[in-house]
Amino acid sequence: MPEKLWHLQNCDLFARLLPEQIERLETRCRSRSFRARSPVYLPSEKADSVFLLTKGLVKVCNHTPDGKQSILAFVEPGEMFGELALFADVAREEYVEAVEPTTVVMIPADVLQNLMSQHGGVALAITKMVGLRRSRIERRLKNLLFVSNRDRLIHLLLDLAEQFGSVADDGIRLRISLAHQEIANLLGSTRETVTILLGQLRAEGFINVGRRKIVLTDPQRLSQSVQRKIPYQLLA
Repeated sequence: MPEKLWHLQNCDLFARLLPEQIERLETRCRSRSFRARSPVYLPSEKADSVFLLTKGLVKVCNHTPDGKQSILAFVEPGEMFGELALFADVAREEYVEAVEPTTVVMIPADVLQNLMSQHGGVALAITKMVGLRRSRIERRLKNLLFVSNRDRLIHLLLDLAEQFGSVADDGIRLRISLAHQEIANLLGSTRETVTILLGQLRAEGFINVGRRKIVLTDPQRLSQSVQRKIPYQLLA
């Protein structure tokens, strides 16, 4: 079985499609692989494809007016990115970079648009995915404006636990590896500030921090410190 077909069949977004529909979709797609820290696409490129991540991890970024990197989102296998190509025939505004060795399936936007018009289940699944990602970004942007650096960091850790958390004996372990500078780029802060705040949270017993690894050791108390409920499934 072609690798593209296997990934399409096992993607939740296409779970309701018939085998022949997935096979037709596969004929219009192509796979590409990227080394860590290499660009998947850059700003101003034509937005004519949507990407299904099948292996690795990517980050969606833009540059601030002063040239610094701002990270909008991380995407893990099974998720799509570059989805705005479905809604507007414009150039890319953001750029996407591979965090680790990455493989994607590129789906032409017009092919996926036709599929969405013919199959309401696919359209609904993609709409939900886009809405969830946008709500995460909007929530983080609101936090940038209205809360302290410490609370912004706590909200971010809880968001990452929601998306990348795995329950372990010592708490909720983040599957994603982040350098202090990457956390700063997510927060709109500085690496030095992040290092100090992580140290404070560790001293208070909220987290354990290793080399690019973070464990939320007391997620309930951490959530209560910013008056926010964390997802029930993380406590099960």
